[in-house]
Amino acid sequence: MYKKTEFNNSLTLVTNHMPGMESLAVGIWIRTGSRNENEKISGISHFLEHMLFKGTPSRDCRKLKEEIEGRGGSLNGFTSEEVSCFLAKVSYKHADVALEVLSDMVLNASIKQEELDRERGVIIEEIKMYQDLPNHHVHDILAEIMWPGNPLGFSIAGSIESVSPISRKGIVKYRDENYTSGNMVIVLCGNVDHGKIETNVQKIFSKAAKGKTQHPEPFCNNQSKPRMKVINKDTKQSHISMGLHSFGKFHKDRYSLTLLHIILGANMSSRLFENIREKKGLAYEIGADVKRYNETGAFVVHAGTEHKKAKEAIRCILKELKEIKEKHVTAGELKRAKEFFKVQLLMAMEDTVDHMLWLGEYATSLNKLPDRKEIIKKAEAVTTDDIKRVAQGIFKSSGLNIAMIGEFKDKEQKEIEKDLVL
Repeated sequence: MYKKTEFNNSLTLVTNHMPGMESLAVGIWIRTGSRNENEKISGISHFLEHMLFKGTPSRDCRKLKEEIEGRGGSLNGFTSEEVSCFLAKVSYKHADVALEVLSDMVLNASIKQEELDRERGVIIEEIKMYQDLPNHHVHDILAEIMWPGNPLGFSIAGSIESVSPISRKGIVKYRDENYTSGNMVIVLCGNVDHGKIETNVQKIFSKAAKGKTQHPEPFCNNQSKPRMKVINKDTKQSHISMGLHSFGKFHKDRYSLTLLHIILGANMSSRLFENIREKKGLAYEIGADVKRYNETGAFVVHAGTEHKKAKEAIRCILKELKEIKEKHVTAGELKRAKEFFKVQLLMAMEDTVDHMLWLGEYATSLNKLPDRKEIIKKAEAVTTDDIKRVAQGIFKSSGLNIAMIGEFKDKEQKEIEKDLVL
């Protein structure tokens, strides 16, 4: 059962009591991410995330980890385009310790100069690592051409050029401006007593800096024709990432889009997997993802294929997208997609961390609590007409973007570019 408290300083607490569970997931969510940056400070949210694990005045780096891991738990954090999150999974008996450690990191991180300089080198190596992984780097290339001039087009880790000059003064200023009580949501899932946690949270966060959410620069899509960017590199296979502009996470058709994604590329019985990999043998790795942001989004198809098969793979992917917007999906396909969505959701709810991440995303981004029954009801109401309509709205040549890494001759690139029609 979900419970929510909004404190006088605009801090939000959400709990989900899951009786009988040994594990407890605790997350501190902050409404800031790479979208809140500009090109000059690209990567600062991710840099700050790293620095919060380096110690506070009362706990050094090792002590932070030992407080959680020494009790059998795990400690983690992540930065995305729109949020940052610090989380721990522990036994419910150690709820207070987990909350204390995470809050100490978020509110009191020392951010020492020598640690900052050392971690800068680590992050630069992380950036280089991703650039050396073409199946990862191709998605950064796609983002650049899909969201040109907008922070959504930046890599979350930033670039070597942007990370190198970030100063302690700059990172502390960024934290003070964004890690405010009005920007934070604390979520706990497990065998948790809301009243007890509420008292602790009020005590711990009473001195948190106050402030309102800094809204990121909105994206205005003015794309009118297909875009393509190719990185010629000596790789063992060609890596392809194809993106089409979609709508935001609040959109009325979000459940239709989810089911469209499942039918096309979310699992091994999807059309892309069945037709591109199983029947034609054009790729080992093939699938689709949906990126959801506040006011915009993207439908992304990704594949890794033999160099000489890349052109054919792209042609076949486009054929699948054309077909699903021209012909209704079968009743059987839609029924299986609905069941996949429902059961995946229900199974995720059994895990305290997955449930916390789901609940935190709703509370942080949508500022409301999810209703599982209502979500399933809306997904069940989606029709084959809805799937076709949403596909027709998204799968258009004018919104098509493709990024590729591999060995492509000029002639091949021109032939691929010529065939980018939906």
